[in-house]
Amino acid sequence: MTTMESLIGLVNRIQRACTMLGDYGGGDNAFSSLWESSGKSSVLESVVGRDFLPRGSGIVTRRPLVLQLHKTEDGSQEYAEFLHLPKRRFTDFSMVRKEIQDETDRVTGKTKQISPIPIHLSIYSPNVVNLTLIDLPGLTKVAVEGQPDTIVEDIESMVRSYVEKPNSVILAISPANQDIATSDAMKLAREVDPTGERTFGVLTKLDLMDKGTNALDVLEGRSYRLQHPWVGIVNRSQADINRNIDMIVARRKEREYFATSPDYGHLAGKMGSEYLAKLLSKHLESVIRSRIPSITSLINKSIEELESEMDHLGRPIAVDAGAQLYTILELCRAFDRIFKEHLDGGRPGGDRIYGVFDNQLPAALRKLPFDRHLSLQNVKKVVSEADGYQPHLIAPEQGYRRLIEGSLSYFRGPAEASADAVHFVLKELVRKSIGETQELKRFPTLQAEIAAAANEALERFRDEGRKTVIRLVDMEASYLTVEFFRKLPQEVEKAGNPGNSGNTASQAVDRYSDGHFRRIGSNVSSYVGMVSETLRTTIPKAIVYCQVREAKLSLLNHFYTQIGRKEAKQLGQLLDEDPAMMERRLQCAKRLELYKAARDEIDSVSWAR
Repeated sequence: MTTMESLIGLVNRIQRACTMLGDYGGGDNAFSSLWESSGKSSVLESVVGRDFLPRGSGIVTRRPLVLQLHKTEDGSQEYAEFLHLPKRRFTDFSMVRKEIQDETDRVTGKTKQISPIPIHLSIYSPNVVNLTLIDLPGLTKVAVEGQPDTIVEDIESMVRSYVEKPNSVILAISPANQDIATSDAMKLAREVDPTGERTFGVLTKLDLMDKGTNALDVLEGRSYRLQHPWVGIVNRSQADINRNIDMIVARRKEREYFATSPDYGHLAGKMGSEYLAKLLSKHLESVIRSRIPSITSLINKSIEELESEMDHLGRPIAVDAGAQLYTILELCRAFDRIFKEHLDGGRPGGDRIYGVFDNQLPAALRKLPFDRHLSLQNVKKVVSEADGYQPHLIAPEQGYRRLIEGSLSYFRGPAEASADAVHFVLKELVRKSIGETQELKRFPTLQAEIAAAANEALERFRDEGRKTVIRLVDMEASYLTVEFFRKLPQEVEKAGNPGNSGNTASQAVDRYSDGHFRRIGSNVSSYVGMVSETLRTTIPKAIVYCQVREAKLSLLNHFYTQIGRKEAKQLGQLLDEDPAMMERRLQCAKRLELYKAARDEIDSVSWAR
């Protein structure tokens, strides 16, 4: 087998493999044969050298048949394989015919309906050339009983979908006993291939022409010129078919017909099904030679895309516990890296924590009911209750303390709410980070475990954050700022005239007036405002230290400890992939292997030229 024959065979294998993988719909670098009642099925059988296609009246070919021929070593057994039955080999070609019919009926039913869904058949034989042929339903002019009224348009639309492809080669088969000028085959071929670069004309039924007539004007290109030479074919007669005449015998009879024909004897070397097969294979060889650079470029691009997809999907998982543990830790690190990017600003989301401190916390502090707690009526009540049976002499210290402690207790709510709000943001960032970790998409079980471990850790951090901010509030209430209260007696003294002893009674009365209690409420409000500003700064510090910082440093530490104690079986369960992802990687790996083999073989052919 020559290097170019090897390359043609490779193209066939690529097409077949891509078809299996869903990448190839047929038509590229393939010969599309068509036209009803012209003997196209017999032509295909002559090229193959086997009797394997269904026969009958009307439209027999009701689904496209993508036929890939693979030349094997001399003396090897012939066999056929269907894409829909990948593990079954057919050595009896009468069973191939039956399977084509059954598979057609499976989609179209036992009617004369057609379907664009192709049947893929590969034939391996030492008696064929490497070639891809597509047998299409023949064009028809009218619908018969059992067919829809649109059958004519449906068939033409299907045929056009194949022959319009720029890489498709048209095998236009016409009967010699009809006027070529009215041939639907040539008419459509001329429409889709006006230059004739992709069209091969085949003339059948030469032996059935009226006595005294011949088709030399067509075969020699005088009546209808094509860029490629016309090829005449003599198929088996119906009597030969009925007698099951072997295709090898039929080929010999065909050669004898042209060799002894007074009309076509001078063209005998360029007539017949064997010559047609070689002509088509040679044309395919020349097409491939001219397109090797573009084919190589396309294959290299496909390899790059597939390798990128494989990196995206991840490589297959090893079975030993050490490798599995390493894989799990790497996946956790990938998640942790994305989570930190959210917090640090590389990805969106971390700014919401700042929003809690800059907007939510100040707003909550402003809404605290200090006006009600420090109203004149409540100040009087609290101060009076604090004095007991003996009223205060100078300044109502116990009243002050009770008013301040009562006011500071309101800070607990916003402090805890801030810790909860940050906790909610962190949980949402965990969820987003898991979804954005591409490597984790393969392992839904591990995703769930990481999410559970991260959320459990965040709960611990939140509890510690709440405790810390409550401690901050309690610390403010447990020890009041002395300097603030030292100013109060001085202010009281300034309010009166210490040099005038006659004012003592009026001062005593003033301590129980509304003005006196208003000053107490105002002083407490000032102190609470000072504490509010302090907490507005310290609460975010505490939350970041206890929750955000810990999430960055030790979010999965407890999970790492648990993972290290698991057995190989448990680790394998964590790496139990989504079946759809496994199938996708398997298909991707097959395509990658195919394209790499194609590149290597094309490179070897290129060097051999």
